[in-house]
Amino acid sequence: MRSTLVPTEEDGVTQICIRSEMASDVAAIREVNRAAFEHHPFSQQTEHLIVDALRDDGALALSLVALLDGQVVGHVAFSRAFVGDDSSGWYLLGPLAVLPDNQRAGIGSALVEAGLAGIGALGALGCVLVGDAGYYGRFGFSALPGLAYRGVPDEHVLGLALGERLPTGVIRAHEAFHVTADGGL
Repeated sequence: MRSTLVPTEEDGVTQICIRSEMASDVAAIREVNRAAFEHHPFSQQTEHLIVDALRDDGALALSLVALLDGQVVGHVAFSRAFVGDDSSGWYLLGPLAVLPDNQRAGIGSALVEAGLAGIGALGALGCVLVGDAGYYGRFGFSALPGLAYRGVPDEHVLGLALGERLPTGVIRAHEAFHVTADGGL
């Protein structure tokens, strides 16, 4: 368990707890993902289904929650990914979700930082994701030459090396990332 201080409007700072998900968190994680992506312009509103499918298939390599006053207010998932010809050592970050009322308070950043430390401890070569370079750039992610995800513009395909080797090639994520709104794959 990791405690992190994050700024709030009310009192300046507050303490959140970041820990691995537990079985009792599953419903709250689902609701955090639903709420966080409900009005997101690029979401298909399947993030909660993706997390459920990863969990059901035993493919969540790391799943962290952020607790504020004992309530789950944020979640991040990491799953193994193939990158180019590499079949091991790479992780995909996503989804990352924070309840709308708790966004822009450092909770998402704290989850990403804890998650990157967690996969680093697992011996990760690095991490890849599909997202906003403006947000994820603060953690060292960037669009890299030769890194691609089918159907996604290159500027939204980001990678971060945790060692010497940069990720290169087409990212192949777990089939859970192809789930549809009706729960089918």
